[in-house]
Amino acid sequence: QLACPLDLGCHSVAACAERSYEMSGKAAAPVPETLLKKRKDAKKVKLTKTAAKAASKKLQATKTREAFLRAEKYVAEYRKAERHAIKVRQAAEKAGDFYVAEEPKLAFVIRVRGINQVSPKVKKVLQLLRLRQIHNGVFLRLNKATRHMLQIVAPYIAFGYPNLKSVRELIYKRGYGKVNKQRIALTDNKIVEATLGKFGIICVEDLIHEIFTVGPHFKEASNFLWPFKLNSPSGGFRDKTKGFSEGGDTGDREHLINGLIRAMN
Repeated sequence: QLACPLDLGCHSVAACAERSYEMSGKAAAPVPETLLKKRKDAKKVKLTKTAAKAASKKLQATKTREAFLRAEKYVAEYRKAERHAIKVRQAAEKAGDFYVAEEPKLAFVIRVRGINQVSPKVKKVLQLLRLRQIHNGVFLRLNKATRHMLQIVAPYIAFGYPNLKSVRELIYKRGYGKVNKQRIALTDNKIVEATLGKFGIICVEDLIHEIFTVGPHFKEASNFLWPFKLNSPSGGFRDKTKGFSEGGDTGDREHLINGLIRAMN
């Protein structure tokens, strides 16, 4: 910046010229009222945007911390349940008894055969299960009605009881949500919260917990997840015309479904 040419102590030439004009006794040119109003409105909008941005940033930080704390709580819950199962099994063995685990509540169902020679009844059940395409997979709550449906379509599906690792890998790697009837990738917790926030599910870890534990809002969480589109299994199928117990691929695999999930995920 240049020094003040009139030695008035001004910080710039422009300020010096303005001060010299004021000292000359002439009135400054009036600023139009519309321009003043426009400047005032622009300043107000800028302040509002700045405040909203700061509030949004603070809220996002709070939600991120809440999601992290919930994830920690779920990990502790999973480990506690695992240790309890081991302790009960060891106690039963020590007493010479048998430990019978509780009936599984969650199943993962994969369609392994196409549409050729499918009866109307089987086709309708596959539609109800949302298995409209080959290699589609869905989570299903196990009860008397769903077990009967699985028996009807057993020659066209493979199903079993997924563990926590399978549920987490499926949702994180191939999870898509249904938002306004569109298939949206789960790249942000905001997508989950926008649809399932009213049920207390605000992040992906909440969604995993609700699915794996078959919680009270399992139906809403499962319907939110778009049917998983899996790959053909590495190494291929053995025989899709036979049941799994006969050396084929269809039907109930129980806990061995996790191996098939790894091969197709």
